[in-house]
Amino acid sequence: MNLPIAIARRVGYALILLLAVLVLNFTLLHLAPGDIAETIVGESGGASKEMLAKIRKDYGLDLPFHEQLLNYLDRVAQGDFGHSLFFDQPVTELIFEKLVPTLLLVISSLFIAIVFGTFLGVFAARRPSGLLSQLITVLALLGYALPVFWTGIMLVILFASLIPIFPTSGMDSGPLGASGVGYIWEVLHHMTLPVVTLSTIYLAFYSRLSRASMMDVLGADYIRTARAKGLSEQIVIFKHALRNAVLPVVTFAGLQFGALFSGAVLVENVFSWPGLGTLAFESILRRDTPTLLGILFFSALVVIIANLLTDLAYRLIDPRIKTGAKA
Repeated sequence: MNLPIAIARRVGYALILLLAVLVLNFTLLHLAPGDIAETIVGESGGASKEMLAKIRKDYGLDLPFHEQLLNYLDRVAQGDFGHSLFFDQPVTELIFEKLVPTLLLVISSLFIAIVFGTFLGVFAARRPSGLLSQLITVLALLGYALPVFWTGIMLVILFASLIPIFPTSGMDSGPLGASGVGYIWEVLHHMTLPVVTLSTIYLAFYSRLSRASMMDVLGADYIRTARAKGLSEQIVIFKHALRNAVLPVVTFAGLQFGALFSGAVLVENVFSWPGLGTLAFESILRRDTPTLLGILFFSALVVIIANLLTDLAYRLIDPRIKTGAKA
């Protein structure tokens, strides 16, 4: 079985999974307590029973559940995710507006966690009993144990009150801020604390994972053969050992992308980052069902795409892996 067929099969599975996500999310939100019609009129101070009945009819809330579900699936198949009940804007436009800041935050955090976590694990594995290895292990356990929201709050206190060198809210300085290269620097300045907060726990995890994997690889026969040939330690570590030791890191990076998305919800609210996490929190408070359904769908879509790319990266890193065959 060649790679294009494997990709087509994975895409087919992804479509089935997305359909299941749509049905499950719609069902759970439908079963949640409360009346959407009352939430809508709540913003205007209440309404009569006739007005509530009219709103339910206009939004299709008076139909049986299965009809509401089929109507929703039909609209989604046409690319229509509805209209936000609170923000008064198409859900698709609203989500794409917030998706970019979230992806910027998540991908930056994941990149930093993987790169720095892997190299810390490699250095720790070279001398497992050394002082540096013990220090990295302690810091990794500490970083993994600290709740992400607590880390964010501590960074806000430290760098907003004690050492005010980083902004602690928003993505930029607003319409009066810089432009061009200055704007890029402004965004990087604003995202420093959120990225550090979100990447800390995953950096700790990847450092432990890469340390264990590297120690296992360094004991393999082909590593002893490479050293016996007189190759330098740098070539042995970074050319022969690291390529195989990084495979578990790549695997878990794809699997944990969803968890990273979940952690972004907390981080975005701590730092008022204008992403999907903040939008989801506001939508939950206001029972904006169309927006919530859209956020859940696009979050699932991003995670599925990340897993597919991880699988492809895994095959590129390890040429021994062939589709449909054992490594």
